[in-house]
Amino acid sequence: MQPMRKIIHIDMDAFYASVEQRDRPELKGKPVIVGGDPQSRGVVAACSYEARKFGVHSAMASSTAYKLCPDAVFIRSRFDAYREVSTQIREIFCEYTDLVEPLSLDEAFLDVTENHKCIPSATLIAQEIKKKIYRRTGGLTASAGVSFNKFLAKVASDINKPGGITVITPDMAHEFVDRLPIRKFFGVGKVTEEKMLSHGIKTGADLKNYEREQLIRLFGKSGSYFYNIAHGNDDRPVEPNRIRKSIGKETTLLEDIDDMDQMLEILENIAERLENSLFKREAKGHTITLKIKYFDFQSVSRSITIDEPADTATVIMRYIKPLLSKTEAGEKKVRLLGISISNFDDQESDTGICRQLLLPFKGFHKVCFLSELNTKAGDIRK
Repeated sequence: MQPMRKIIHIDMDAFYASVEQRDRPELKGKPVIVGGDPQSRGVVAACSYEARKFGVHSAMASSTAYKLCPDAVFIRSRFDAYREVSTQIREIFCEYTDLVEPLSLDEAFLDVTENHKCIPSATLIAQEIKKKIYRRTGGLTASAGVSFNKFLAKVASDINKPGGITVITPDMAHEFVDRLPIRKFFGVGKVTEEKMLSHGIKTGADLKNYEREQLIRLFGKSGSYFYNIAHGNDDRPVEPNRIRKSIGKETTLLEDIDDMDQMLEILENIAERLENSLFKREAKGHTITLKIKYFDFQSVSRSITIDEPADTATVIMRYIKPLLSKTEAGEKKVRLLGISISNFDDQESDTGICRQLLLPFKGFHKVCFLSELNTKAGDIRK
């Protein structure tokens, strides 16, 4: 019989802002916003918990964040510093398992069903990892979720933030999912949430009342996924070599526009947001795609593949302008603008791969074997 999986989701707390507060102690306890200039078209990349109390959140326009929290300290992103800390964290993960799937610079899944240290309890491993992160990064904190699948582990990591740990055992899973608000379900965005609410689906228990076929009719291929997670089922493996085919951002306009200068301003804002996402995922692509939806809902795209890496807003906009000129934008009013990057460098596929660790001593296999004998299969100990 296969042992029940033991999955940990580690999520750093207010990562970018916490690194800034660590490196500049005078900022501790103050609202810190990492991102663009509030006097321009900048966007919030991250913010401290002190800023969040005022309603500030990531992807918000910096000008809006300033209105909500005028006393905040605005700081430009320092991705070299964030990458350095991310590397430290990943090295800690690899001390325990080779099955590490990074989602971004500051969060990852770990499968510790079998682990290098032969520790039978996933909860103990999560506690050790959190302590090591705090020590080695100079006081940065992380939150952890522990469960038997990825969905539950990810949701659990968000429950006791900052610095907490939440364990969801198989016995707890159904009651936990039943009470979970639908907005907390991984994969449920704003539009999907509104559609679910319109059908009276407010919690996991409500979602569970629908048959798989009904959910597929309502939500397409995502319906099967929603059915499975509503019943606590998620067989997705932790994939250390997970590769994204593309990363994109888009904006639906409040009013259709035909002003080319206004379009370029909006596209520059999208490019800045896209730059943040590319940095977070350590991704460099070579194909830039412009997406446009006209007032009549007709969609078109224009792409170009370049030799240099398209990983900054400056580079992206250098090619977006001529791509825009090859459309009917301006002649026809536009209701949606978007940019995506694909054709990534090979190094993205290396994200999360751990080097094989040397066996510490001859008795290693014997110790592992004894640990397994003394552990009930599938037990996630508190």
